[in-house]
Amino acid sequence: MVLTGENLKNAFISGANNIQNHKKDVDALNVFPVPDGDTGTNMSMTIGAAVRELQVLGEADVATVSKKAAAALLRGARGNSGVILSLIFRGLSKGLKGLETADGVQLAAALDLGREAAYKAVMKPTEGTILTVVREASAAAVASNETDYKKVLEIIVAAAQDALLKTPEMLPVLKEAGVVDAGGQGFLYILEGMKSYLLDGVMIENQDEAANGAKGDAANETPQVQYGYRCAFTVHKTKDAKNGTPKFKAYLESVGGEVSVTENGDTVKVQICTDAPGNVLQNALDCGYLTDIQIENIREAKTAQPSAAKATSAEKMSKSDEAAQTDAPLTRAEPEKEYGFVAVAAGDGVTQLFKELGADIVVSGGQTMNPSTDDILQAVEATPARHVFVLPNNKNIIMAAEQTVNLADRGVSVLSTKTVPQGITAMLSFDPSASPEENHLQMMKGAESVHTAQVTFAARDSEMSGERIKKGQILGMEDGKITLVDNDLVDVAYRVTRRLVKKHNGSIITILYGEETEEVIANALCERLQGRFPNAEINVINGGQPVYYFIVSVE
Repeated sequence: MVLTGENLKNAFISGANNIQNHKKDVDALNVFPVPDGDTGTNMSMTIGAAVRELQVLGEADVATVSKKAAAALLRGARGNSGVILSLIFRGLSKGLKGLETADGVQLAAALDLGREAAYKAVMKPTEGTILTVVREASAAAVASNETDYKKVLEIIVAAAQDALLKTPEMLPVLKEAGVVDAGGQGFLYILEGMKSYLLDGVMIENQDEAANGAKGDAANETPQVQYGYRCAFTVHKTKDAKNGTPKFKAYLESVGGEVSVTENGDTVKVQICTDAPGNVLQNALDCGYLTDIQIENIREAKTAQPSAAKATSAEKMSKSDEAAQTDAPLTRAEPEKEYGFVAVAAGDGVTQLFKELGADIVVSGGQTMNPSTDDILQAVEATPARHVFVLPNNKNIIMAAEQTVNLADRGVSVLSTKTVPQGITAMLSFDPSASPEENHLQMMKGAESVHTAQVTFAARDSEMSGERIKKGQILGMEDGKITLVDNDLVDVAYRVTRRLVKKHNGSIITILYGEETEEVIANALCERLQGRFPNAEINVINGGQPVYYFIVSVE
């Protein structure tokens, strides 16, 4: 039997719906309790970008369907897991190029090209991850030499399941936590969703849509909207608030999409597309009192006036994206200068700091909100320079940023900055008279000379190195590794910073305190560090960053 374009399209949508329905299950597999852009959420949002394209695609062959999906996945990729997923489907598209239909042998070969693309993109491939799952699945499919694509898909799913169960034996950290790899599990959910449609004839429905009467085949209807309501409001933070912005933002991302949270002092402007606006508003009251509440029924508007609703939606989200990411509309700019800079950061203070250092555009993003490749690409092309340096400032954003190199209409250099202090030091190391290659080397050399202490909270109960970590405890990190768990904020920040200063003989300490940290507490940390290191130069800056109570650079 051969795979048709229509079947591939519907199978893809079924697979995307399956991971959407299980994204929280995948998120829960993340070993480290640091609040971040979780694997399930990133993979779901990545593949969701392709679903929107496929839902409006008419009759097409397998080559066109796979190409359309791969292109949307590439631009919508978020986080390392999302980028790897996009690369798998890019390879699949390459293997199906020029084909009207595909048999089992061709499908197996195409998946193997996806495996190859994913491995090539990772500098140091780690076994026991999604890479292992796709490798074992493609190897079994190729070895079968089976022409019936349905039998090949059965082989792929079975091999992926077996590989996933072996991941804890390959990665000790998974075994210690008693979980399988999150990325591998997410990929398996997609495969199982595809199998459900192609072998069992059952299209996995998006449960969020189904709950709002959005079931059915949309092939000849107005494209479905993922969420039923667009909700916008302003939160005025109060001292007796039960909840903080980082936790509220994490909640928003779990109950909706197109989330925008923009802070300005004691006010927070929020926009979200969701199926539960009442629950959102109720949870928002734990952060403060609300004003400017607006709720729009997206589906009703789209049904009544499709074209007008679409324009209104695009206009509103454009404004939201501009507010969240930059101070000006992101429109393509003709190069006017030799060099430009795009930085990824969160927090008014941190954003202002990068702009003062020369960043043309600061894309809003960080630990809990990983921007997509397209978000970064738009910023690059809106920078009026012939060559743009991109500073991701987070290890989970680097791969998404790197995809812009081959997509942008100008030269792009992505610096592998993993923290905000690394990004700041990299910009300070820039030489306008040097070539892009020379600057890349010099700026990365500068970035690697700075060490970073970060202090945040545990987002979930977990266990590391035999130590139990309770949700809400304070986590101290040294250069990205959790090294301290306690309950005293200042003490944790002091101890992790002290260790970095002693280990690297640091003499300059810069404290960036976050949106949930009072200045008096930041000053208390400064005084304690100054007492321990009287000859060190210590600066305190209101970074306003979410998630992290403190980000401290040591040079």
